[in-house]
Amino acid sequence: MTNQLTIHHATQNDTAALAALVNSAYRGESSKQGWTTEADLLSGQRTDAEELAKVLAQPGNTVLKCVADGNKIVACVYLQKKGLSMYLGMLTVSPTLQTHGIGKMLMAAAEQFALEQGCTKVEMTVISVRHELIAWYNKRGYQATGETKPFPVDAKFGVAKQALEFIVMEKKL
Repeated sequence: MTNQLTIHHATQNDTAALAALVNSAYRGESSKQGWTTEADLLSGQRTDAEELAKVLAQPGNTVLKCVADGNKIVACVYLQKKGLSMYLGMLTVSPTLQTHGIGKMLMAAAEQFALEQGCTKVEMTVISVRHELIAWYNKRGYQATGETKPFPVDAKFGVAKQALEFIVMEKKL
């Protein structure tokens, strides 16, 4: 584990490191070191620096990054303000540091940020077959709303190896 963890707002200068982190945690062999892998469900990359640069350039969007020992990005979360709701996505912790409480810490920071932005709830979408992840969010107060959304067919997000859909989850703040 690392010595010092701090949370900051990501900038355009962070996009390459963020993309590498997200892809390492969700896709490919490196992702199998952690429990959040989607490698058995999707092939291809999860995101790239160009996509993250677009995300960061949009008003209302924020990426919080968790930095270890002053400079290495070890976790991140994407937040998008939508009226009184904050959409939370791409919660990522380096596969080798998962199960050390970093995800919980980053979730708490994201929820605090949502409150500071005047939001009354946090919403997210989770792939419906990710039962262990849904259970993890349930433990943190998130509940399925009953709404589902189709999984994007955009190859830039990854190619599904089976039929997938999202469930919508939310937590009132």
